[in-house]
Amino acid sequence: MNATLTSIPSTDQGTFGRFVLEDGTTFFSLELPWHDNKRRISCIPAGVYTCHMINSPKHGECYQVMDVPDRDMIEIHIANVAGDEDKGFIAELLGCITLGKTIGFLRGQLAVINSRSAIEEFEKKMEKKDFQLTIKRG
Repeated sequence: MNATLTSIPSTDQGTFGRFVLEDGTTFFSLELPWHDNKRRISCIPAGVYTCHMINSPKHGECYQVMDVPDRDMIEIHIANVAGDEDKGFIAELLGCITLGKTIGFLRGQLAVINSRSAIEEFEKKMEKKDFQLTIKRG
């Protein structure tokens, strides 16, 4: 089963979007704001990527987005906020992608909510199999 992430324009509070599986299952996605694909402070460029289940030293078993230009260890893992820290926002991501069930506010900023249950549902549906992720930027 493949997936498509379609984002809306990036803001200082993050890059929000919809993450849709081939079977129609939909999650909200969140990444860091766009900063020219710079490591640890930017979301990744639009493109088509293979995702592979790994055992991350930091996040345990999770999917890694492979072959991102000039980047490594881009994972899909549990998190809620991904704002621009230089502008006073909190970020729990360093270039990775997170999923949530809804969008709301946490700690005074926009966030994805119920990330843990979204990631668990996503991983169960994917059955630890490799998949292709198409990222489209708004």
